[in-house]
Amino acid sequence: MTTRPQSWRIALPEGLKLLNENQSRRMHWHTKSDLAAAIRAAATYAAREALRNGMPHMERAHIFYVIHPGPRVTRRDPANWAQSAKAAIDGLVDAGVLPDDDSTRCLGGDPRLGSPVKGSQLVLHLTDLDQMKPEHLALLNPPGDLS
Repeated sequence: MTTRPQSWRIALPEGLKLLNENQSRRMHWHTKSDLAAAIRAAATYAAREALRNGMPHMERAHIFYVIHPGPRVTRRDPANWAQSAKAAIDGLVDAGVLPDDDSTRCLGGDPRLGSPVKGSQLVLHLTDLDQMKPEHLALLNPPGDLS
């Protein structure tokens, strides 16, 4: 029987303003940049806390993110928060969890939808790819040639 590899949860604060694709198209670039910087800083802080509490540094990781939208959000497409996830993953690199977030080091961030919370929240889930067995990796990647 194959056991699931250990993963780590990095939760950004509830109520942190997130970048949503639908809203950011109408946003001034400076406002968008400020929001991305705040998300990145929050993720850096949360990742440093996770490292202090036993999460290892990783060479390669699979990352999925869970968006917990505000209760009043009527359209719930978790991929719309990809800009927030990207900023948060950059924060993981800033904290030293990963050496880089390029395609050789980072698989993901794959979106998931969580239950609504007041103010919304972004939560990252990381699995160390170097601790995964081949049968796990086969489930993460599509079969065959990607060309």
